[in-house]
Amino acid sequence: MVIGAGRDIGAAAALKLASEGANVAVNYFASSAGADNVVAKIKANGGNAISLQGDLTKQEDVDALVGKTIAEFGGLHVLVNNAGGLIARKTIAKASLEHWMAVMNLNLTSTFMMTKACLAHMDKGTIVNLASQAVRDGGGPGSVPYVTSKGAIVTMTRGLAKELGPKVRVNALCPGMIDTDFHNIHTPDASRRGFEANAPVKRQGNTDDVANLVLFLACEDSAFITGANTDINGGMVFS
Repeated sequence: MVIGAGRDIGAAAALKLASEGANVAVNYFASSAGADNVVAKIKANGGNAISLQGDLTKQEDVDALVGKTIAEFGGLHVLVNNAGGLIARKTIAKASLEHWMAVMNLNLTSTFMMTKACLAHMDKGTIVNLASQAVRDGGGPGSVPYVTSKGAIVTMTRGLAKELGPKVRVNALCPGMIDTDFHNIHTPDASRRGFEANAPVKRQGNTDDVANLVLFLACEDSAFITGANTDINGGMVFS
């Protein structure tokens, strides 16, 4: 199951996993056309996939998603927790409690609920969480709620790895400047050009860069890796 797979990183991860033979449940919140396109591409290449709408801040939607996936495929072995977002840039002085809670629910609570619901059906498998480079460098202006929620995912990943091993491995990615709608909406173009000029690789990342790492962490090629929070940022931040 790939959460938030109607576009960008989630869509690329779903396609990459399917290319290696996985049956894929493609979750989306609003990107129905994108999710349908991902499913169509997978099926055109001989794979098997379904699209499932759901608001992952709601327990009933989480339970329905997992139930439909199990009913369709008979089991669950890989969960990619890719739900989340910044919502809006607000300094702490201007952020309301409602904004804080909305960001926490979208990024952190949804990851908790999806993980808990899926674990009931995972005797053995892998979980890949999406954190952010922001947990390394504090993020940009007005992103403290987002940074805090993603930092909690890093810590959750470490704790889950200890709690769920050896049957389930849990890792996370900390993407930097990846060419996605997230940065189209929230990052000024000048900042993106500055990243390209200063990054050792001299370019922004793309969704396939991240999807390749999702695949590696999801499969047995990474069998000795758990609890890791892996940077993927073109060399801009080292940890």
